[in-house]
Amino acid sequence: MEKKILSEQLLIFSDVAMPKGFEIDQDKLMADTLESSLTNKEFPFSRTWDMLNTYIREHVNVEYKIKLANKKSWSDTYKPNTLSEPLLNINHSNLGDSPDFTTLYGTKVNNCWIKIYYDDNRRKGKSLDIQLKENMFIMFPSSNIYTISNEQKDSLNFIQTITYTYS
Repeated sequence: MEKKILSEQLLIFSDVAMPKGFEIDQDKLMADTLESSLTNKEFPFSRTWDMLNTYIREHVNVEYKIKLANKKSWSDTYKPNTLSEPLLNINHSNLGDSPDFTTLYGTKVNNCWIKIYYDDNRRKGKSLDIQLKENMFIMFPSSNIYTISNEQKDSLNFIQTITYTYS
């Protein structure tokens, strides 16, 4: 008897455990998010963003032997007691130029939940809820629809999104 796995959904989530003295500057990422939103410009490249991005790519490569190349990066804020519209980071009309993975990083979050929708063969419309915590990332296939909810009533949630392709 033989078994072959034809397809698999990869879901990786972890705290970002930077070495002492090289911690991610959450305030810098939040300031860049606000600047990007107010000026309507792309999220700026910074040393802080590069440290986060490098950590995620190297972590995934070492742990899972997956080499990633950056596709696009942006940051969003979510108001208290809100649920995002369903989000999808691939373009079905142009899959060749679409990312393979979506990564969400909790820059400054409180009571934030990510719902990832997926199919399990003929069991369609399944979902998984994962709490996104501060200084944590969640990576999943960009072909999955997802929503982000801010379930607390006091402050904004800041989330950094980075998409990747296989390199």
